[in-house]
Amino acid sequence: MSDENNTAGGSQGGPESQGPPPGQMRFQDPSSTEPREPTLAEQRARRQAAIAEQERAAQAEQARIAAEQKSDTRRKLFIGSGVGLGLVGLVAGWYLVKPEEVTAVCTESDGTVVADDNYCDEDYVENQGGYTSGGFMFLPMPGGGYQQYRYNYGGSGTPGTQVQGGSYTKPDGANISTRSGKTVQRGGFGVSGGSFGKSGA
Repeated sequence: MSDENNTAGGSQGGPESQGPPPGQMRFQDPSSTEPREPTLAEQRARRQAAIAEQERAAQAEQARIAAEQKSDTRRKLFIGSGVGLGLVGLVAGWYLVKPEEVTAVCTESDGTVVADDNYCDEDYVENQGGYTSGGFMFLPMPGGGYQQYRYNYGGSGTPGTQVQGGSYTKPDGANISTRSGKTVQRGGFGVSGGSFGKSGA
């Protein structure tokens, strides 16, 4: 009788009410299984990963903008330097061809400065009956004879004093004028010692 009860009791705990045998895996049905909520640690990790990705994207964008700005700056510097060099070359060329400004001072043969620049002007001297020779102007004197005059170029001094500095050789290519403003020679690019009024050589 006890055997029957045991048999009956054993039949009540049949295979349908028992779990899988030990050592076997249970598989979930995707169509009927609901995904579990992520843990707090998983949520935190996901947020940190998203933030890190945003930071990487922002850094990449900043690097791209910086590279473009650097390229633009280099291009502007290159263009600016080219324009600057062109202007420097233009100014330097202008100074190279710009004639020198020289003042002619009329002096006697001994270097004494005279007040009247006409005494060194060939036209004036010839009109007064004088003549020119070797760069000197020979102007007739009231009592007879001639007084010699010539230009000093680049010197200075007041009438009645000895001229200071300068040279008695006419500089080629220079703009030469007297203290009274009369042009003795107009120089410049393409002009070689052109004289006006046939003044002293």
